[in-house]
Amino acid sequence: MSRMIVVSNRVQVSGSDAGGAQGGLAVALSAALREHQGLWFGWSGERTDTFSGHIDFRREQGVTTATIDLEDQDIEEYYDGYANRTLWPLFHYRIDLAEYERDFAGGYARVNARFADTLRPLLETDDVVWVQDYHLLLVGAELRRRGCRNRIGFFLHIPWPPKRLLSTLPGADALVRAMFAYDVIGFHTREWLESFREYAVLELGAVPVGNGGLAIGDTTVELLVAPIGIETADFKAAVEGSIARAAFRQMQESANGRAMIIGVDRLDYSKGLEERFAGYERFLRDCPDQRKSVFLLQIAPPSRATVESYRRIRATLDGLSGRINGAYADVDWVPLRYVNRGYPREVLAGFYRAARIGLVTPLRDGMNLVAKEYVAAQDPDDPGVLILSRFAGAAAQLSDAVLVNPYSAEELSDAIGRALSMRRAERIRRWRALMAVVEREDVIWWRRRCTEALLGTQAAAEEIREPA
Repeated sequence: MSRMIVVSNRVQVSGSDAGGAQGGLAVALSAALREHQGLWFGWSGERTDTFSGHIDFRREQGVTTATIDLEDQDIEEYYDGYANRTLWPLFHYRIDLAEYERDFAGGYARVNARFADTLRPLLETDDVVWVQDYHLLLVGAELRRRGCRNRIGFFLHIPWPPKRLLSTLPGADALVRAMFAYDVIGFHTREWLESFREYAVLELGAVPVGNGGLAIGDTTVELLVAPIGIETADFKAAVEGSIARAAFRQMQESANGRAMIIGVDRLDYSKGLEERFAGYERFLRDCPDQRKSVFLLQIAPPSRATVESYRRIRATLDGLSGRINGAYADVDWVPLRYVNRGYPREVLAGFYRAARIGLVTPLRDGMNLVAKEYVAAQDPDDPGVLILSRFAGAAAQLSDAVLVNPYSAEELSDAIGRALSMRRAERIRRWRALMAVVEREDVIWWRRRCTEALLGTQAAAEEIREPA
């Protein structure tokens, strides 16, 4: 039986201090590693004065991990630089924020090569390698250069930008060409896959082959649509647990009869928080009769504090929240509760259940598992309403949500008003349709879909069924 070797920027075993999307991904990858007796390789998150290639092996909850430390220059150029100041904004359609520095690109290539150098001696002949996300686009090509002939797959957890945007990246042709070293490349949505295909065909001369694959010369890659889900059964159990129940009661008491709207997002410009605040402000302005009957709880733990664009978004949101509360609050009511800290998933499950509206409005998102967690947390007899951005990957599956254009304050305001007045029968109908997707296409379904394609099993040899 083949071993599964998972490679990611950071290593996080399920059951460690995980939350949100990362928690769901950790569950899926840990399960794949246990099933295939594998190894999880990546950066430890620690720094070293001089890169030595030393590997720290550990055994945690049935999963073997192998981690390396990186130098300060590696972290600055590879992680803070190319990954988070070049690729992240570009892939989220923010070329105005993308920084194109040769040092960043050089550091990114160097660290991808270091990953390959360190991993290659650990690989056995029948191992299958599964590389995760935009930090490590070049690892497959680097492993091939070192003589690796194993099956190697890649999964992108963020959007893939359209050709006209990707063309602004210096060296884009070489980057995409290098990805043809992978046997399988997975995307959350058909849109992201088609954007990759368009660039490869029109810019690199790739030709369609087989059942959805692409070829450049003798090199062929299979493209796969596989939207990630949550660990639905476990999350539903957590909703009924003591921690979630306590959090639910806490929010009910705090709401004091008012309808709660909830947003839970990492503090990031791609999440549309500034636009969300503007839409909520528009609702408060246009619906004065509903002001004291509702409030928005926005949970936004900070991230990437060393990147200037993240410091700016935090300052902007601090100002907006103060302005909204200053303009509309009363002595017995605050319209916006803006919290810059994270909470355990069990606590969030209780918060979700207490919320009449789940507001998930990213400007662009690869998937967004908060939308699915909100659905899974609802009371089947009296569910809340999910308001979801059309530009989140989850919208392709969750079409029974109230879909909105997050750039339009008027559309957000109208959606909030519609959700608050929605009759129970419609809320139940929408929730049942959403929950059917969340249960059917969960994280286990995603993991099996990807690993079957990567392992080349018979189930994947056929046309793999598109998600419903």
